[in-house]
Amino acid sequence: MGTKQVIGLSAAEQADLGRADSLAREIFSDVANKWAFLIIETLGDETRRFSDLRNRVGGISHKMLTQNLRMLERNGLVERTVYPTVPPKVEYTLTAAGQGLRATVDSMCAWTHKYFDHIETARASFDE
Repeated sequence: MGTKQVIGLSAAEQADLGRADSLAREIFSDVANKWAFLIIETLGDETRRFSDLRNRVGGISHKMLTQNLRMLERNGLVERTVYPTVPPKVEYTLTAAGQGLRATVDSMCAWTHKYFDHIETARASFDE
């Protein structure tokens, strides 16, 4: 995703492409981690509370879940709803953009299942 000059585009259009390229790299850097993928997959079509998410995403710490939910919210992938109760009730759900990314995550999971044996064999051979 390097920035390239595209013939026939104005300087403003070139700048827009550069900003889009930079944003894409930033977003990929944010969401390309195991916790973000697991959170997206766990939320799915559901709305879940923090504690439910933490219980369902095995092995994630409170701090790591908080950091990833904030990052996903910042990028417009998760919506956080706070209810004015005591104690406060907070729920998380995927936005339309989050659902779009979920389709990509689902494809990656399907790819992993399809090539599981191949990957295991390659790893075993490499590690000998």
